[in-house]
Amino acid sequence: MSQRSIRRLFTPKSIAVIGASNNPTRVGCILMKNLLSSAFDGPIMPVTPNATSVMGVLAYPNIESLPVKPDLAIICTNAERVPALAQTLAQFGCKTAIIIASGMSQCPIDENQTLAAKVKDNAKRYGMRILGPNSLGMILPNLGLNASLAHTNAQPGKIAFVSQSAAVCTTVLDWANNKGIGFSSFVSLGDTCDIDFAELLDYLGRDTQTAAIMLYIDSINDRLRFLSAARAASRHKPILVIKSGRSQEGSHAAKHHTGALFGNDAVYEAAFRRAGMLRVTGLVELFAALESLAHLNPLHGERLCILSNGGGPAVLSVDELMLNGGKLATLSEETKNKLAAVLPGTWSQQNPVDIIGDADSNRYARALDILMGSDELDAVLVLHSPSAVANGDTIADAIIQCVSQHPRKHRVNVLTNWSGEDSAYEARRRFSKAGLPTYRTPEGAVRAFMHMVEFRRNQKLLQQVPQSIVNTSDTATARRLLQQALEKGQKLLETHDARAIFNAYGLKTIDTWFANTADEAVSIAEKAGYPVALKIQSPDILHKSDVHGVMLNLANAEEVRHAAAAISSRVRSANPAARIEGMIVQKMALTAGTQELRVAVLNDPIFGPAIMLGEGGSEWEPTRDAAVALPPLNMALSRYMVIQALKTGKIHDRHLPNGMDMAALCRMLTQISNLIIDCPQIDSLDLNPVLASGDNITLLDINLRLTDDVKDNAARLAILPYPKELEENTTLRNGLQVMLRPILPEDEPKHLAFDNSLSDEDRYKRYFGMRSPMTHEEMAVLTQIDYAREMAFIATIKDESGDDITLGAIRASIDPDNTEAEFAMAVRSSHQGIGIGKLLLEKLIRYFRDAGTQVLTGYTMFENRNMASLAKSLGFSVTFDMEERLIHMQMQLSAPQE
Repeated sequence: MSQRSIRRLFTPKSIAVIGASNNPTRVGCILMKNLLSSAFDGPIMPVTPNATSVMGVLAYPNIESLPVKPDLAIICTNAERVPALAQTLAQFGCKTAIIIASGMSQCPIDENQTLAAKVKDNAKRYGMRILGPNSLGMILPNLGLNASLAHTNAQPGKIAFVSQSAAVCTTVLDWANNKGIGFSSFVSLGDTCDIDFAELLDYLGRDTQTAAIMLYIDSINDRLRFLSAARAASRHKPILVIKSGRSQEGSHAAKHHTGALFGNDAVYEAAFRRAGMLRVTGLVELFAALESLAHLNPLHGERLCILSNGGGPAVLSVDELMLNGGKLATLSEETKNKLAAVLPGTWSQQNPVDIIGDADSNRYARALDILMGSDELDAVLVLHSPSAVANGDTIADAIIQCVSQHPRKHRVNVLTNWSGEDSAYEARRRFSKAGLPTYRTPEGAVRAFMHMVEFRRNQKLLQQVPQSIVNTSDTATARRLLQQALEKGQKLLETHDARAIFNAYGLKTIDTWFANTADEAVSIAEKAGYPVALKIQSPDILHKSDVHGVMLNLANAEEVRHAAAAISSRVRSANPAARIEGMIVQKMALTAGTQELRVAVLNDPIFGPAIMLGEGGSEWEPTRDAAVALPPLNMALSRYMVIQALKTGKIHDRHLPNGMDMAALCRMLTQISNLIIDCPQIDSLDLNPVLASGDNITLLDINLRLTDDVKDNAARLAILPYPKELEENTTLRNGLQVMLRPILPEDEPKHLAFDNSLSDEDRYKRYFGMRSPMTHEEMAVLTQIDYAREMAFIATIKDESGDDITLGAIRASIDPDNTEAEFAMAVRSSHQGIGIGKLLLEKLIRYFRDAGTQVLTGYTMFENRNMASLAKSLGFSVTFDMEERLIHMQMQLSAPQE
């Protein structure tokens, strides 16, 4: 999969239409018409044996007769002919093709292959890339290219739109043209047999003509590449996504539409949030978000001020803002006095700023000018209800002029809502033309504003520094116990079997024993001390309370014997086929003043393991009842998960005497994440209930299911965790003990101290010029890396108090094709010349060689001859760029791929 080859899709110089036609009902005719009516200035070559020309353009009878190798071919024939045509095109030297035909992913050639798979194999053999099948095509307005079946062309703009649904494409296009909103790229992805969302995100994330990206997703194929690409792109530009299949029935419909797997919607939601993307829930929200993306500046804050000529719409706006977790700006006395000087005495004297129903254009403009000049707000929503006293169009013109001339127009965002239909249409049209977002209802305007707020919050989440926790996990013990269970054929572990595994990760469980008989249960209870709980043990019963298989607060031997008989009898009556293995005896937990929670891990077919947090009980629907997060979790991400669970009502703070201890909950979730990452034998997990009392967290009932299908983390996780296996201890020639390891998000404060420790000369060499100290946002990018596409190693030593001190760092980013990695390195000024740089560079070389990267490259300044000498001694070829005064270092790590 190559970004180099996909670039041809976005920069074609010549186009062939295979199956071109003069018949206006045929796909090949519609495509030719759209291509010829756009401003594309390269050759358009119709291929058909049925005509000498198509729409006045000389036609060619077959692919082999084309005068040039096309950069892009559009295949418009029926599905059965596509595989042979794609092979011929690829052999001819065409590098990209769009396939229009539908149903190819569901149409089998034989037992092992579909038409779509055959096309992909044929194309891959010769290095041709495929968009589709079942694609509407693509429109590149800035290139003057309309290679699509769309009923209308797209206008130029800065938004890229990528959709798996052709119907959504045409709907969005129609709406955008009406609003005057343009696109940098408009791509119908189709069934993604080859080019997928991940590749397009990588390309569009780097595309200078694209300022924002919007996706319509039915399903994704490669979770790791998708999230890795999305996380990289969303650091630089907003990504909004609409995902179909929110309901189970909708998921089944999406599966039928694309033929792809479908996953749990709540897990998709968690994945989008983790990647810094913003999800919208329907086409109405999508249009509102598109309006916001097209016109709004990046938000500098979340405080909204509302300016209105009526109380009712303003109150509706406030309600919508508060219900969605927004912030209403508070106006200072100074600002209120300025407003009072230009408004009638009956104005609202607060935010919302109600300037009364007879407000004219002058009153609106003067009030807005004052609000935009205030530091107490970040955005203004201007509302207007129809009035017989003042003309709405004139007021709109005054608002447009005020914003365009205001010195803070790039600092304060202005949104508008002109309510009504016929009377408001012209004003909304003028706002769109002027680049001011406009909405049909006050609530819609607020929701659009909250989309941008939520996006800003997601971006800030990506930059949070997590709290470090001392990891005392005994991973070896947990793995050994799990492997022993699998070797015995034991796929289900309950509390008595799983206690030691969870204890190895510092997770507290209730004292639990297994008893074969009632007498054995009594003996255990006597030793443990009363009261105890007795529970049926059966691999066929997940929720014991549902079949009355639990009895609590047993105070003596007689009660234990009676409970054992009663439980067995009830379970046999309710579920005669259930295998009863024995009884579980537990010390009674002190539940007074504790809160019952539930934590589960399910294995989603798309994103792999997902962690869920809700409240106790046997009725459990994750989409409805749980907050969801993807591992790996750290303390910051766990905290965000708990806050999400509280905010959305998945868990409730019962205000019990000991309360819920946030740090304790976060430690538990982080350790469960570590357990899941470290132990690939775990297929699913259900902790129900978990008792929370202050900082005391106890796992009461454990249900742990194992799998024989053990995969490495790259194959099972959606986000690669910290690669602990790359940690390495070594000794320098002066005897200093040094650890070489990948960088962690928790390293940010110490990495900032390291960067600040560099001398002015070293900083000049590292950054190719003078630069100010790093900001938090810049340091977050350097420490919160994506191990799937970049690597940074640091060298650390322990100080006298046992804290880490960073002595050096080396980092490199990989291109999406894993062809080339470019490195940069710095060593603490006080520790240069003792071999740290050599150790770091050698480790980086080993890492990228093992990863199959072809070339490792780097640049340094003429003044940094020591760096060049080190690179040359390790086998780099070193060349000098006299004009740029740079030294180029390059090492071939592996042979180029064909």
